[in-house]
This record gives sequence, C-alpha cells and structure tokens, in this order.
Amino acid sequence: MSLRTLVALGDLRGKRVIVRCDLNVPLKDGQITDDGRIRASLPTLNALINEGARVVIVSHLGRPGGEPDSQYSLEPVAQRLSELLGKAVVFAKDTVGHAAENAVAELEDCGVALLENLRFNSGETSKSETERAEFASKLARFGDAFVSDGFGVVHRKQASVFELATMLPSAAGVLIETELKVLERLTVGPQRPYAVVLGGSKVSDKLDVIGSLLPRVDSLLVGGGMLFTFLAAQGFKVGASLLEADQLETVKKYLAQAAELGVEIILPTDIVVAASFGADAAHVVTAAHEIENTEFGAAGIGLDIGPETAARFAEVVRASKTVFWNGPMGVFEFPAFAAGTRAIAEALTETQGFGVVGGGDSAAAVRALGFDDDQFGHISTGGGASLEFLEGKPLPGLEVLGWQS
Repeated sequence: MSLRTLVALGDLRGKRVIVRCDLNVPLKDGQITDDGRIRASLPTLNALINEGARVVIVSHLGRPGGEPDSQYSLEPVAQRLSELLGKAVVFAKDTVGHAAENAVAELEDCGVALLENLRFNSGETSKSETERAEFASKLARFGDAFVSDGFGVVHRKQASVFELATMLPSAAGVLIETELKVLERLTVGPQRPYAVVLGGSKVSDKLDVIGSLLPRVDSLLVGGGMLFTFLAAQGFKVGASLLEADQLETVKKYLAQAAELGVEIILPTDIVVAASFGADAAHVVTAAHEIENTEFGAAGIGLDIGPETAARFAEVVRASKTVFWNGPMGVFEFPAFAAGTRAIAEALTETQGFGVVGGGDSAAAVRALGFDDDQFGHISTGGGASLEFLEGKPLPGLEVLGWQS
C-alpha cells in the first residue's frame, strides 16, 4: 500500500488543518441515533489536537440538494463531538461564509471547529470540475494542510474529497489508513475458509462485487432482498418479494461460474413470509420454494431468512477464518424480521477468524440490535467504498493521496 499518511505533513503545531470526516450520522427528531462514524473520527482528530494543530472539520450529512436545509444541519454532530473529544467544538453555521471565516480565524492551537454541511453548497457534488474546483478553493483558504479521513466518500469525486486534496499538502488520516489495511487483508492472501455474506435490498448493487469475489472465496451466503432474484433464477416463484427481473440472466451466469470454480453459493432454504410490508404484519415461516403456497398466496412478501437458514449461515460464519459481511438478512428495523440479521451478527462475534462488518446498513444493524463495535474484528465506516474497493474500481479520493492498489 502506497499512501501519504499524517507523518508526511511534518510538524503541524499552529497550522490550520482541514479534516474531511464522514459524519453522516442518522438523525431522528434532531437526535443522533448512531454515533459510530463520529467515534471513528476520533483517532485522527485527537492525533492532530495532540500535535497542536488548529483543526477545521468539514463533512456532509444527508442529501440536502445543494441548498441549506435545517434538518441536515451538523449542529447536533458538533455537540456530540464536543462530548467525545472532551473539549469545546466551535460550530460555524455556514461552510465558506462569514461564520466559517470567523470560526477559523479565532481558532487557537489545539482548537477545533466544525463547519456547516458541505452539501449545502452545490459545488461540493457538482458534475462540473470547474464548479467543484471553485468550491474547493474557497475551502482551501481555511487550511495550511488537508487530511482526508472520510472513508465513506473516497469513492466519490467531490470537491472536499478530490479537488481540495490537490490544493494543499495532503495526507490520509488514521481511519482511512486502518480501513485500507483491513480491506487488504480481505484481498491479499486471506486466511481460509473465506466466507462472504451478502444481503441488502438490491442484487444489482452487489453484482460487480460478486463477480470480483467469486474467484477468491470459498463460500458466498446470500440473504436480504437480493436473495429473491437468486431464487427466481433457479425457477422458484417469490410472490410479492423484491425481485429484479432484469438481473436474472446475470445471476444465472454467476451461479454457473460458482459451480465451475467450486465456490459454494449458499441460498436460503426457508423464508419468513409476511402478508405485507409492516412491523406488525402477519407472517409465517415456509420453505424457500413454497413462498406462494402460504396463506398469503402470491401477495406474500419475504422479509427475512428463516431459522433453518440462519442456523446454517451462522455455522459457516463461525467456522470461517475470514468473513466479510455486507447487507442485512431481512428488515431488521422490524423486530419480527430481525432474527436473521441478529444470527449473523452473533456468529461473527463468535468466529475465531477475522470478521468484517462492511459498513452501511450492516453497521447500523449491529448497533441497533445491541452489539458493541469491539465485539467484531472491524466495522467499516464505508459500505459503498468497501464494495468498490473489493470490486477493484479506482477510488479517486485515495488515488489523489498517492494510493496505489
């Protein structure tokens, strides 16, 4: 791995360091419901504070559409960050305006400021390189150096991820360095047996990573909404369950490829089928090939893997030396359909091997179900970035930092 790290920036005492974090946390009624990404930013922030830097944090939250929107304000994040750092974090109510200018100007050594949501500015995510560069140049005024530490956005060519890194002396933070070391363990000589558990809603989101992983793994376990496209590819009827009919031929191709490679694709043998999509929906457990033969008929919708499948998946996970898991097994937000996801999480805490929770909904799920981060080998902060890394795609936010695969 070739990557510029914090050491490359030299003595930072008294220097203004812009840190691109990923503080895109879930909010409900203005309250943070999962502060995992905030906590993940602490090692880099503390390292800079301890060096005497003047830390200017920038991040996005949600998709406000390039204009200010109070429901996506980072102010609650500033409050939580103050608690976790044990020191005041000045919050600027704009990103490149007078409030930001004043907040940065008043910083002292070891001080910390958080600027308002980057995506309140259309230049952050613009498709125009010129517009992105113009916005990045406004941000660059606030720094003597730049540290990229938002792993969840390194696969995006955005102003604060790519262009800003070209305008200032730049390096990766501790979080990105850690994430890359973990992902290299999954791709360069992983210990075997190597199992990958994939879930989530759409098989199309995972097709590229399936194609990339098949030659590398020993078993691929498929759950979540994407499992129904696999079942349909085998000729089973799936009722009203999520189905991507346009991906059936691709899935058939992967099933054939797995057979040729000797890779076991393990599909559910039983499904929790509900009358409708809802927390209190009536539901039954049925064999995977009998989804339309329940009392709900063709209107039945699969919302979780069944207990037999959960036990089988858990057995494989516990016995593996390397496990990568991305995507819930069912609608974990509804207690009645969370058992499959819980079973995978529990098994991952019990494996003697190296288990990685691949960010995104998987990370949210394990925390929502009451698991602690330190029960797992690693919880990634970037689901999409992790998948694109495993697919072998170029990641502009890393390449601009000198990283080469």
